[in-house]
Amino acid sequence: MITNKTIIFYVFSVYLAGLMMACSGNRPQQEEQESAAVEEIEIKEDRPIVLFFGNSLTAGYGLEEEEAFPALIQDKIDSAGLEYLVINGGLSGETSASGLNRLDWFLEEGPAVFVLELGGNDGLRGISVAETRKNLKEIIQKVKSRYTDTKIVLAGMQIPPNMGQEYTAEFSGIYQEIASEESVSLIPFLLEGVAGNPKLNLPDGIHPTEEGHEIVAGTIWEYIFKLL
Repeated sequence: MITNKTIIFYVFSVYLAGLMMACSGNRPQQEEQESAAVEEIEIKEDRPIVLFFGNSLTAGYGLEEEEAFPALIQDKIDSAGLEYLVINGGLSGETSASGLNRLDWFLEEGPAVFVLELGGNDGLRGISVAETRKNLKEIIQKVKSRYTDTKIVLAGMQIPPNMGQEYTAEFSGIYQEIASEESVSLIPFLLEGVAGNPKLNLPDGIHPTEEGHEIVAGTIWEYIFKLL
């Protein structure tokens, strides 16, 4: 997991290596400049975290990391002059159960905002809706129990009717239920305006293109901007 401390340590290590290799006649001035630079980096990276915790949609499957919606949200945050650091906690193939199992790795430092984007793979695999519901609630409850001030956003998902109309309807309804029961913010449908549009999805018909991610980022921004 990449944390503020990890970033600071890594940058400082790079600076230290460069410092040892450098040859300069004006040593006091050089050391003063380098010290100031390291201090500036520490201040910049020691920011509250917005953690996107999800599957391949969050990870930006088929795209470069900077083209996925978490990176685009970081751009929006920076443009708005807000001091937050976005962490992309997406993992392709992630289900609600596997997400619950790896959650602790991402909670070493409390996120200021936690965006939960999971369940889509459960639906595509026909996993019991009750099981998905239980796992999503446990993830939310675990975040709440460790960090009472963290603002939680649940990203709703819908699936194709491959598993039957009854299963599809039951699946899409769990997000509203969970958001209400757990008193968290809800994005009704993460892929609003993107799902089902061939021009906005990769050939697999599931994962958004770069343009699709831009639309998704706009949808998310409407809901989290007021929380930042």
